[in-house]
Amino acid sequence: MTSPPADARRVTVAPERLERWLTGFRERHGETEETVGPDRVELVGADGDRAWLDVPFPPLVGDTVGDLVAHATRSRRVGVLLVRRGGYAAGVFDGTALISSKVGSSYVQGGTKAGGWSQQRYARRRANQAEAAFATAADGAAGVLAGAALEAVVAGGDREAVRAVLADRRLAHLDPTGPWLEVKDPRRRVLEATPEQFRAVRISLVP
Repeated sequence: MTSPPADARRVTVAPERLERWLTGFRERHGETEETVGPDRVELVGADGDRAWLDVPFPPLVGDTVGDLVAHATRSRRVGVLLVRRGGYAAGVFDGTALISSKVGSSYVQGGTKAGGWSQQRYARRRANQAEAAFATAADGAAGVLAGAALEAVVAGGDREAVRAVLADRRLAHLDPTGPWLEVKDPRRRVLEATPEQFRAVRISLVP
């Protein structure tokens, strides 16, 4: 199996639309050669056009594209952790349904143009605020995720903030996998929408 080039066009497809997308690819590109692996599926059309489909929540058990469709559409219990300096959201999804959650916010000062001792005092204050915010986020996340029976965990927001929260011993067993969730503000409505990202099948196309 080959790998997609860096300049490949990238799209995402909801699991429920995947079978229709595959049918459309075959109709557009003719007889299609299919190579199925545990992490990726490669399609090569009769016209030479290619598609690479990343397996969500790998590995894929099976050796057909039909197995990929069944794998992608299967309902899973997934934990989600979103953290930024100003807030957090933690939730457990059963399929697309949010069955438990905790959302909170904290105040952390923004940047400053002050210099000298003022800047140093400001930096210490901001670091202390961030530390307190991450401790609050860890408390909230532990209440939702620590004891849950999860098949997978995904995370998003600010990577440094997520690492700080997961450093808490109650959450140390959690190992986020899959795509990083791009979120600017971890509110409940943002948390509720995350299945659109973590369930999506990511596809690279040439041309």
